[in-house]
Formats: sequence, structure tokens, C-alpha cells
Amino acid sequence: MQILEIKVLRGPNYWSVRRPKLIQMKLDLEEMEEQPTNKIPGFRERLEKLIPSLYEHRCSEGVPGGFFSRVDAGTWMGHVIEHIALEIQTLAGMDTGFGRTRGAGEKAGVYYVIFSYMEEDAGVYAAKAAFRIAQALIEGKEYNLEEDIQQMREIREDTRLGPSTGCIVEEAAKRGIPYIRLNKQSLVQLGYGIHQKRIRATIASTTSNIAVDIACDKEETKALLEAAEVPVPRGTVIRSEEGLKDAIERYGYPLVIKPIDGNHGKGNTTNITTWEVAVKALEAAKQYGRNVIVEKFITGFDFRALVINYKFICAALRTPASVVGDGEHTIQWLIDETNKDPRRGYGHEKVLTQITIDNFTWKMLNDLGYTLETVPAKGELVLLKPTANLSTGGTSTDVTDEVHPANVFMFERIARIIGLDICGIDIMATDLRTPVADNGGAILEVNAAPGFRMHIEPAVGLARNAAEPVVDMLFPKGSIGRIPIIAITGTNGKTTTTRLTAHIAKSAGKKVGYTTSDGVYIQNQLMMKGDCTGPISSAFVLKDPTVDFAVLECARGGILKSGLAFQNCEVAVVTNVAADHIGLGGINNVEQMAKVKAVVPETVFPHGYAVLNADDDLVYAMKKDLECNVALFSMDENNPRIKEHCSEGGLATVFENGFISILKGNWKIRVMNVKDIPLTFEGKATHNIANCLPSVLATYLFRDITIEDIRSALASFVPSSSQTPGRLNFFHFKNFTVLADFAHNPHGLKLLCDFVSKLDYRTRIGVISGTGDRRDEDIRELGEISANYFDEIIIRCDKNLRGRTAEEIIDLLKEGINRVNPAIPTITIANENEALEYIYANSRQGALYTIMCDVVAGALNKLKELKERDEKQEPRYAGTQA
Repeated sequence: MQILEIKVLRGPNYWSVRRPKLIQMKLDLEEMEEQPTNKIPGFRERLEKLIPSLYEHRCSEGVPGGFFSRVDAGTWMGHVIEHIALEIQTLAGMDTGFGRTRGAGEKAGVYYVIFSYMEEDAGVYAAKAAFRIAQALIEGKEYNLEEDIQQMREIREDTRLGPSTGCIVEEAAKRGIPYIRLNKQSLVQLGYGIHQKRIRATIASTTSNIAVDIACDKEETKALLEAAEVPVPRGTVIRSEEGLKDAIERYGYPLVIKPIDGNHGKGNTTNITTWEVAVKALEAAKQYGRNVIVEKFITGFDFRALVINYKFICAALRTPASVVGDGEHTIQWLIDETNKDPRRGYGHEKVLTQITIDNFTWKMLNDLGYTLETVPAKGELVLLKPTANLSTGGTSTDVTDEVHPANVFMFERIARIIGLDICGIDIMATDLRTPVADNGGAILEVNAAPGFRMHIEPAVGLARNAAEPVVDMLFPKGSIGRIPIIAITGTNGKTTTTRLTAHIAKSAGKKVGYTTSDGVYIQNQLMMKGDCTGPISSAFVLKDPTVDFAVLECARGGILKSGLAFQNCEVAVVTNVAADHIGLGGINNVEQMAKVKAVVPETVFPHGYAVLNADDDLVYAMKKDLECNVALFSMDENNPRIKEHCSEGGLATVFENGFISILKGNWKIRVMNVKDIPLTFEGKATHNIANCLPSVLATYLFRDITIEDIRSALASFVPSSSQTPGRLNFFHFKNFTVLADFAHNPHGLKLLCDFVSKLDYRTRIGVISGTGDRRDEDIRELGEISANYFDEIIIRCDKNLRGRTAEEIIDLLKEGINRVNPAIPTITIANENEALEYIYANSRQGALYTIMCDVVAGALNKLKELKERDEKQEPRYAGTQA
């Protein structure tokens, strides 16, 4: 067996729209295709012994043990690897359960193994580990499963959002607010475009930078609070042992020593009672900065209060990691027993974190004269960490309902004094049931980016949804942080439809970001060049803070490679589905291609619209699986599908009596005569009339885009190499004309040739090429279509031959030409620039040269250069030909 490729799908995809996070592993079983599980002696027994929890997998049987029943009956190794990959993720604390194994449609034994993941890197690891496990089971070798489980736990902790950031993201997602993770740490964008907000851990884009700066400076914080008559420990800032001596003389023992700008308890030493310990504590604190705080140690319990948007939310009692002696067992035994608590896990995977032995633990035990082998007295509390952080094994108890109103007032006032809209306040006091000012307690610290874990998952008491007020603050009631998205897919016409749709929205005053096969545009400014029809480009638009309307071209390649960049859209357009890219990426027929394109309309909100081509059987058939509204478009107002749809009150656009018209039930709104729409070339470019229909309908669906906006945009959208690069771009030379177009498949070339046939030129010469990764019959058909429409043909080759030789492509094109008209004059000039030079040097008077562009920008730049030479009447140089 071998793994051929692993893809990570991050958005709605071919396999599932509702489960966007999938691993797609292409697997060649090789000789194992002939050996299902029931033909491998002892396989079932070894599998169950290694991973007994697979018994819970119901599989298609629908009952516990169903998967093992399939193994007994005989199933293929791809199916087994799917289930192993799912189960080992669950064992590593990532409970996930969606999987599929399907033939790749290539040679026998090649499969796509699909399974869900929670953390991307862990999912990829699971794919490789499941493959290794299956091989070991087949060969009867021992396998260290625990090593893989631990590795995935570590990957999970390194890559996933922490519990505080994660709970805010989950709360936003529950409300339909989209999010984008902006880095591998905790920087997250909530919402899209102009409505976005950002969080980094629990610091929000609304949080004052000055307030964070103050909170990070413990001495500055203390000075502000002390000046406002908030109870704080007496103390000072020192830099040396001399300063330490003065502080001890002034305040006496016990003391706390900590760095001035530390966090999470780093460098802190508490309850210092001797000079020796004080000196060591000073050195530990100076590891984090020159300035060190010395304070009077306040006795009591460690509390944390959380204030969000200047309102008290909750409070927790925090207890450092500890064990209680029983008079019989060692400290090590007590730690091990404590860690057996099912609520404790690795990192943040469970409510509590396992207690580990580190330098802090050794120091605290040494201070007591203990070792791990010491047997503490019955009932003795042995602290193992100096601070009460949950991440080091501490516990929390919710005390929100016990907090005295005077303390609530004080906490909210502190947040205002510092200016923090998300504020964690550390208090040392006997309790919070009485005012801190009266019970001898004090405010120890004010924290920016306070952890939420102690509140959302307390060991004891009521869990508090600390994320809810954060999301309420960022997105007031009724705001969901979205911008309208129109997503456009199909085989041909996508880019022109996208550009026209974006132009209409811009004419209506929208700040539009859009993606096309030639680049990403933000308010008509080109930001990225190249084929930008995948999820990275879509995300670029959705992340832009100046955009309030997105029009996204979504091509096959991006959907298959990693899925869509968005979970939902308001409007989806499907232009058509034709035979292109067949045989690539596991898509082996046009019906499967339609399923790929259908991913886009399947993401439409229930209140949104899918705009479908009623003239295309495959596109029209998509409507039966949609949960949203449907609107149709057609080049024929008498299309029975249009008539039935509108008779039921549906919306449509049609081409009728020379007009583009909107049908609303039985009512008709004539938008514009196609002869007045520059894009249609006085109605001759039938395919561009077809492209106008969904653009008009998609934008009409928005209440703030009027018919007048649409008419104005149709009239001002003039095709040119700048407005519509590579789409019907004319270059008029003195003696001849060149028409450059990106037509690259039989369906597109046929539409282009239909347009060319309506133009008045004495000679029509085609400059054609084939794309190397297409099927033989597709390349031949390009030759057949060309021979039907052109008087002469020049064959050239694309810059990227995509797996074939130039000779193969040329021969296939010639086969197609010869099937139709063997006598048609045909020459071969492999290089596109040389072909253009040849045309310029050997042009026919009054001829139209139609060129299928390869690299659009390169071809257009060359034509502009030739145009300048023509205007200057520079000499013409003949190119080489074959």
C-alpha cells in the first residue's frame, strides 16, 4: 500500500457542505486490493486488541460492534484506515466521527479515504499514523499506539485555540458570526470585511492599548488603584539587594517578590519569611526584567473577578495544585491518584489539567524539607505550585453568587480606573461575601487578557458563559458581523459574470471586493495577480476591512483542493456545467463535475437565493437538493421551467424580444435592450447576454440595489483589456484585427466562434491551442470546432504543457481539424509570442485573427506592444513556422 496524497479540506467541499473540516487521503492499496480483512489471518483479533474502543463504531450496521462485523465479513483496508484515523483522534481528546471511503475512479485499488478532524495538523498526523497502524496489523507486528496518541495530544495543544479564545469563537459561531483564524496563535477575526472585530486571546480590538500597557505594569497599576483608595498591598519597586534590605525593614515578613511586568505567575515567589529565600526570589524575578516589586504578603484565599464591558460577570476561588495527606502514602502516590480523576487531562483537553512535577514543585517541597517520597500527615495540605493557575493543575470554585455588592462596585470601578473592557482582577482575601476593604483583603493585580477557563469549566460550582458578554460587546444585538456575499461558479462565463456583478454593486455605492481568474480586486484596485478563484483569494477579500460587499468567483480547483473559504453566502450563481477538467482531481464525468459546482449553491442561507441556469439540465437539477430560495435565468422566456417557476410566484431573468427582463410571477420588468449593453456587442455576443442574466438577477435580489443602478451599470460596463481582460478583447490594427479571448474548452470555444461568425470580416483565422491536462477527446474537439468556423488555423502551445509534450497536443488538434476539413490551411507556431509576431508580419488585409489566450496578461501585453509598433509603422518581423 502507499499514500498518494493528503489534502486538508477547510471549508464546504465535494464530500460534505455541513462538515467542512475533512482530511482527504488518496490511497493505493496495491496488492491489498485482493486481500479484504477476512482473508488476513488474525487481523480482526489484532485490531480489537490494539484499539478495543473501535467496538463503539456502528458503521453501516447501525449498532455497536457494527464496524467489527464489517471486518469479519471482509472489508477493504481503506475503510479500516478511515475508522482507525477517527478513533485515534478521539483517544487523543478530539472526538470526531464523520468518514467516507470511495473509489477514486482510476485503476482498481485506488481510494479516497475521507475523515473529519478537529485540529488540522493532528488530522494529517492521524492519516499517516492510521496507515502505519494498518500496515503493522497486516504484518502482525507490535505497534506503540500510546506514542501516537501522545504525539497527537501535543500537536493539539500546540495548534488549537486556547480555551479562552476558543469559547469566544464558539459563542460567535453559535450566533452565525463567521470567523477567520489569522495566525497559528490566538489572533482571530470575527465577522467579515468592514464589520469585522478581532480578538487575541481575551484582548479585543475594542480594548484600549493604554489600558493593556498599564495593566502590564504592576507598579503603575498599583499607583493608580492606591490613588483611587482601592485596597492594595503595601510595597515598593527595587533593583538591588540594597533595595531589598530597605523593603524588608520597612514592611517586614512575610513578603511577595515578583517582576514588574510578569504574567501567569512567572517569576513570582510568595510567603517569603527569610533573607535567603528573599535573595533567591529577587534573582528569579530579575529573569523577567530589571525592576522588581516587593510587597507585603496578604494572607487569605486567591480569588479572580472577571469584568467585561465594565460589568461584573463572575468570580472564582482559585486553589494551587495540591494534595491532601492520608498519613499512609507518599506525595508521589497522592499525585498519581489525583491525576486519575477523569476530569484531569493533558493540557486543556478536560476541565482540569494533570499535575506535573517541575522546578516550582521541587522548590516548594524543598522549602518544607519534603521529597516525593515523604508521607504527609493525615489531612495535611501540601501545595505543589506557587500560583493557582489551572494550566499547572490548580482548581477553581465558582463564587459569583457570594460576591458582596460593595465588591461588585469595586471591581467595576477598578476596570474603569484602568480602562480595561475585558478585565481580570486578582484578590487576596478571607472571602468575597464581605467587602474586601473591611476584611483585610487587597487587590493584587489587574490583568489584561484574563483566562476564562476557571469560569467556563470550574471544578466546583456553576459554569459561567464568560464568552457571551464579550460577543455582546463586540456585536450588539442584531449585528452578526457579515457582509453580503455573492458566490459565482460554473464552467464558462464565471469571470465575466463576476466582474459585471461587482460593477453593478459598485454602481449602487457598495465598497466591493471581488475575485476572478485574473486577480483579486478591492474597490477596483488590483491587489493580487493570477488565477485567484480559490479559498485563499476569497479569504483575502473577506479579511479586508474596507469591503462591505463581496463577489467571489469559485472555481472547481479551489473547491476540490481545500473547499470554500466561507460557510454561507447570501446568493450563489451557477452559470453552466460543461465537460472541462474531466479526469482531474477524481472528477471523471460531467455529473461529478456538477456535484462539485453544486457545493456553492448548497452554502446559501435559507433566506438567500441560488440563481440557476434553467437552460442547463445539470444546473437546473441542483434545485432539488437546496434548502434556500431559487431564482432562474434563461435565454428563452418560453422555457417550460421558467413558465412553471414564475407561475408559482418565482423570480427569473430572461432574454425576450431583444431585452433583458426580470420576471416576478406574472409581472415583467424590462431592464434594458441588449443592443444598448456594450458587453453584448449590439447583441452579437450571445454568451455575454447569457452572462448578463444572472448578474442582473443576483444584484436585483438586494433591496438597496435598484433597477436604475443595474441599468446604469450595464450601460457603463464597456468590454476592454482593462475592464474584462481576456474576454472578447479587440485590437484594431491598420490592416487587420485581433480578438483575444480566454476560451480554453470546447464549450467556451463554441460560444466564441458563434460570436465571431456574426462579425463582418472577409477572412477569419483562428489561433488555437489545447490544454495538456484535458482528455484526448476534449483537445480533438477544439480542433473540430475550429475547422468548422475558421478559414485558416494557426496552432500554438500553452506555456505550461501540463503533463504532455507539445507534439502530442498538436497532433490531437490536427486529428480534430482533419476530421472536419483536412484541406483547411494550417500552420504550427509553438510559442504564443512568436505566433503573434508572425501574424503581425504576415497579416491579411481585413482579416480577423481570433486567439485563444494562454497567459492572458502576457498575451495582452504583447498585443499592446504590437499595436504601438503598428501605430509607429515599425518594421514587421516574420516568426518561425512549422
